[in-house]
Amino acid sequence: MIDKLEFFIALARERHFGRAAEECGISQPTLSAAIRQLEDQLGVVLVQRGSRFQGLTPEGQRVLEWARRIVGDTRTMREEMRAARHGLAGHVRIAAIPTALAIVPKITEPFQVKHPDVTFSVISRTSLQVLSQLENFEVDVGITYLDNEPLGRVSMVPLYAERYHLITASDSPLADRETVTWREVADLRLCLLTADMQNRRIINQHMAEAGVVPQPTLESNSMIVLFSHIRTGRWASIMPKNVAESFGFSAGIRMIPLVEPEAEHVVGLVAQHREPFTPLVSALLHEGRRLAEVEAF
Repeated sequence: MIDKLEFFIALARERHFGRAAEECGISQPTLSAAIRQLEDQLGVVLVQRGSRFQGLTPEGQRVLEWARRIVGDTRTMREEMRAARHGLAGHVRIAAIPTALAIVPKITEPFQVKHPDVTFSVISRTSLQVLSQLENFEVDVGITYLDNEPLGRVSMVPLYAERYHLITASDSPLADRETVTWREVADLRLCLLTADMQNRRIINQHMAEAGVVPQPTLESNSMIVLFSHIRTGRWASIMPKNVAESFGFSAGIRMIPLVEPEAEHVVGLVAQHREPFTPLVSALLHEGRRLAEVEAF
C-alpha cells in the first residue's frame, strides 16, 4: 500500500504516467497497474483517464491528502528507527529562494560538524516552488519569505530580516548618497530578478508605493548573473545587504540603504506542518533557531 501511495503522489506531481513511472524507477504498465489496484482497494476512481492523464477526480484529490500524510508518517518512522540504531544520518534536500542562498552555509556547516554522516543538496527555487516541493516530498525543508505571501500549512523558524540597498558602482549616479529613495532608483539602469521571484514582487510593491514602476534593462533568475553585471559598472540593482556582502564586492561598489519606505521582510526556514518531524528535519529546525539567535533576529 505504501508503494502504491508513493506512485500515486508521483503521478499527481508529474501529471503524466510515463514521467511518474520514470521517477519511481518502474515501467509505465507497472505504475498503471498499481494505480488500478489502489482504486480497487479503496473502491473509488482516483484518476480521470483518456488518451492521456487528465487530472484527479474529487476522490483522488482527497486520497492525495491522505497519501501525503501516510507516506510522510512512514518516512518519519523509518528515519526515527534508523537514527535510533545508527545516530543521525542521511541526506537532506533544501530548496531556497535565490536571495537566501547566502545564508545556507550558516546552517549546513555547523549542522554537519555535529552530524558528519549527513549530506546535503541545495537547489535554488522560487518561493512558490519551495512550497510545492515541500508538499510533494521533493525537498525536506525550504528557506523562503514568511511575511509577504500565503504559506499554507507549514512550520516555520524566522531566521533574519531582509533590508534593501541600492548596489551600484562608486562612480555612478547617486553613489555619493548616504540613502536613496525607491522613487530615485527607478531612473537607473537596473538589473533585477525575474518577475516570478518573490523578491522581484517585493521590489515592485515598494516602488509602486513610491509611485514608480521598475523598468529593468536586464532580468535573470540568477544572483550571479546580476552581480556580474553590477561589476561592469553599467548596471545597478536592488538587493538585500546580506546577499551583496556575501559576494565580497570591491571598493568600486557601493551599498546604499533604500528609504521611503524603509522596508524589511522576514526570511525563514519552513517544513511540512507535521508532528513528529523526522529526526533530520527536527535537527535542522533546531539549527535554524540557533542561527536566528546568532543573527539577533
